[in-house]
Amino acid sequence: MVGSVHVNGSVNGGNGTEERLDELRRLLGKSEGDLLKIVSIGAGAWGSVFAALLQDAYGHFREKVQIRVWRRAGRAVDRSTAEHLFDVINSREDVLRRLIRRCAYLKYVEARLGDRTLYADEILRDGFCLNMVDTPLCPLKVVTNLQEAVWDADIVVNGLPSTETREVFEELSKYWKERISVPVIISLAKGIEASLDPIPRIITPTQMISSAAGVPTENILYLGGPNIASEIYNKEYANARICGSNKWRKPLAKFLRQPHFIVWDNSDLVTHEVMGGLKNVYAIGAGMVAALTNESATSKSVYFAHCTSEMIFITHLLTEQPEKLAGPLLADTYVTLLKGRNAWYGQMLVKGELRLDMGDSIKGKGMIQGISAVGAFFELLSQPSLSVQHPEENKQVAPAELCPILKRLYRILIKRSVIYITIMHMVLCIH
Repeated sequence: MVGSVHVNGSVNGGNGTEERLDELRRLLGKSEGDLLKIVSIGAGAWGSVFAALLQDAYGHFREKVQIRVWRRAGRAVDRSTAEHLFDVINSREDVLRRLIRRCAYLKYVEARLGDRTLYADEILRDGFCLNMVDTPLCPLKVVTNLQEAVWDADIVVNGLPSTETREVFEELSKYWKERISVPVIISLAKGIEASLDPIPRIITPTQMISSAAGVPTENILYLGGPNIASEIYNKEYANARICGSNKWRKPLAKFLRQPHFIVWDNSDLVTHEVMGGLKNVYAIGAGMVAALTNESATSKSVYFAHCTSEMIFITHLLTEQPEKLAGPLLADTYVTLLKGRNAWYGQMLVKGELRLDMGDSIKGKGMIQGISAVGAFFELLSQPSLSVQHPEENKQVAPAELCPILKRLYRILIKRSVIYITIMHMVLCIH
């Protein structure tokens, strides 16, 4: 690899980065001296890492591109997190030296002693995501005023949870009313809403964005893949797919691709978004099974077989021409069941370290997307109008009746019937 390696792992020069940037600038009609403006909305683990990847790759071309992150102001960092953050800083010589050079180290000392309160937007500027403090990022340009962040942005990255996407993009639409051209939006959100009127259907994050912000669907893309945010930033090899219209997905795939992060493109937007929501549902169950069976490889493999069968059934029911559950789609499911926040949540729930009444936003982890997705999928698949033929009984049943894992997760997470956690192992006996 040609270029100079920075202490934070970024690489300058080489690999055609400037050529890729110039190519995208031309496609977006940017003239000489006119900055290409990219903003990530939301600063969870994946949204922050995604912005940091772009900053590492293109941020040094200051006359050509501006990369910023918006997050809400006022979120305080609690004392225990500040203490942990201080330990992380002191364990990394490169990070320690960077903070000292920026005259920012003292505030972390004061926070460690309890003499100062840190805020999430403040530490993000120094390269620390509140949901992922063990993985220091590069320093990021942070904006706390939403209008300032987005009003003239060329590319908007949706790093919000699906449960917040509609509300925030409805607000964004107010700032875009007088724009001549609409931005390109890359959604990282995984989750769905269920709409029952006039007919039962799913609403994916890209559809939420289109209806809330009035942006044409051809300008909205979804990016997902088999990856863990912290591992990607630590330069572990990963890949992803960007899905949407042919006009944007191919040039954006080329722009986002890095030596350790390979981005492919695909036209099947709906299937990938549905799978993005489903994998979080079944990851919670995977965590429960892992905890209940003391990490039994056999039990986990049996659960994997059953849950992927349900996912295939649901995907084929909800999408007109679904892509086969293979390759990246299957890998995305696998890594989420293996090591994702939803699987972690399922484990902690069974072990008694978390309670159902704590809600779906967990300190240090962020939003557990699978919880709302369980409710949405079960509600949708319980509608009589979607009835299917039972494979063994001569009658029509709601699709949810053929999804025993989903039914049990609904009783546990939505109805909060804790007793069902103790019988989750029954899933392993389903034929």
